[in-house]
Amino acid sequence: MKKIYRKVLHKHIPIFKDVKDEDWNDWKWQLNNTIKDISSLSKIITIDEKEKEQLAISLKKFKMAITPYYAALIDENYIRCPIRLQAVPRIQELIKDDSDISDPLHEDIDSPVPGLTHRYPDRVLLLVTRKCSMYCRHCTRRRVVGCDESGFNKECFLDAVNYIKKNKQIRDVIVSGGDPLTLPDSRIEYILETLRNINHVEIIRIGSRTPVVMPQRITDNLVNIIKKYQPIFFNTHFNHPDEITEEAKIACDKLTENGVPVGNQTVLLRDVNDCPFIMKELMHELLKIRVKPYYIYQCDLSTGISHFRTSVGKGIEIIENLRGHTSGMAVPTYVVDAPGGGGKIPVMPNYVISRSDKKLILRNYEGTITVYTQPSDTSSDCGRCNICKNTYKFFTPSEGVATLLEENIQNLNRR
Repeated sequence: MKKIYRKVLHKHIPIFKDVKDEDWNDWKWQLNNTIKDISSLSKIITIDEKEKEQLAISLKKFKMAITPYYAALIDENYIRCPIRLQAVPRIQELIKDDSDISDPLHEDIDSPVPGLTHRYPDRVLLLVTRKCSMYCRHCTRRRVVGCDESGFNKECFLDAVNYIKKNKQIRDVIVSGGDPLTLPDSRIEYILETLRNINHVEIIRIGSRTPVVMPQRITDNLVNIIKKYQPIFFNTHFNHPDEITEEAKIACDKLTENGVPVGNQTVLLRDVNDCPFIMKELMHELLKIRVKPYYIYQCDLSTGISHFRTSVGKGIEIIENLRGHTSGMAVPTYVVDAPGGGGKIPVMPNYVISRSDKKLILRNYEGTITVYTQPSDTSSDCGRCNICKNTYKFFTPSEGVATLLEENIQNLNRR
């Protein structure tokens, strides 16, 4: 049966009852009317005096911004509403856990020029703004995002572009922020055109939560701009099935129907989606709107979000309940983005029970144990073709374990 997704209405909310439909559906109106103070928020959801006091304390350290659209999704009668938990500050954000780190992923340390993080050899993270349409309470970049709401800095951007031009191994640029889609269309086109004019940049990715919190931003004009600079991949951030509305579906449809692949990066959040059944429903609903589940992230060690973190075991449990119990397309990769800039490390249930040179003992999702017989002859001509030879002609071997594994190929190339 085809699901009819909820359409987000605003007339029943007193503060929005006089807003014209054309304004409500205008992303600029949404952005200009974000809820930033307790007075406005209390006109949308019920807040008791104790919570108001705690909110006032929390807002002295961390900013709040909630789009009217996303605020209208909140179930005001349910204090544990997953939308509310992601949008409304709580006093727990002021708790400094012993494991908290201001910059857990070393994005600032691995930054050769301002606004650019270069951790992996062939790709970079480009932060083009510090502003978001909504400040998610679990944000890993809260040390900078929303602090001054600065827009686009052309000088920093050009410094980053020059760095990319000089480093020809960079083939993939991830445009993020803040949220880059808070910038006007003309600025977005300038960014994409500039990056596309770098010959060795093959892939451009846009990271944005606007399809979730402000789907009105995905306009026909914006999509036409993105189409001009393909291949561009779009990654968004749905965390709960309740976020998949008619408006969100339309926004994602505009992208996919115009040849822009959309992936989803979910963060595992306590009380929001730390349940195998919620997560499975989310993955199924994403596929139904043609959004590919890409990652489930273990919640980072950023300061002030320890109340959102679950055990890694909970993430493994969720993958156990997905792998084999639904189609492979619905099973994202569960990763821990390692503290200290260690990069994304896949974490999964252990399906390999034992192994030797001759056999591999495996268990499947049902617990059935099977034996895979390994080949007696594992010799290979790998390393002799032009792809390998050209790779080592122009690039040095990658770092880490891959370098050790490539030793045999290098020896072959020396023959």
